[in-house]
Amino acid sequence: MFRGQHEYSIDEKGRLVIPPRFREALGERFIITRGLDNCLWAYSAREWEVVEGKLRELLATRPDAAARAFVRFFSSGATECTFDRQGRVLLPAPLREYAEIKEEAVVIGVVSRVEIWSRERWQAYNAGLSPEAIAEKIVDLGI
Repeated sequence: MFRGQHEYSIDEKGRLVIPPRFREALGERFIITRGLDNCLWAYSAREWEVVEGKLRELLATRPDAAARAFVRFFSSGATECTFDRQGRVLLPAPLREYAEIKEEAVVIGVVSRVEIWSRERWQAYNAGLSPEAIAEKIVDLGI
């Protein structure tokens, strides 16, 4: 279970520190891929297997252009990653470019995954957020 928000600098090689609790939950080998809203999504190997199963099911039950495009987008950016001794992960250049991550990143926990945002994009996203309006749309969840 991932939760919380952390801000870190990206070093000149594109390495990012991941919080210790997140590292423990992600495991030795994990997957980082393009996510929605121009951020990156990181999954433990175990959770990635669940995601891949859902992607296979999507293609089997909806073999239309939109399903194919989503699966291509999501899986083609997927990269298996590991941590170095300092708890850093090297974010591949294409993923950094997609998420517009340059010098600073925000690492957040989102229940079953970790999201990695550029600091600027995260601030812009939150500036336009209305928790009340969202709550009205999902009131049936009982949260």
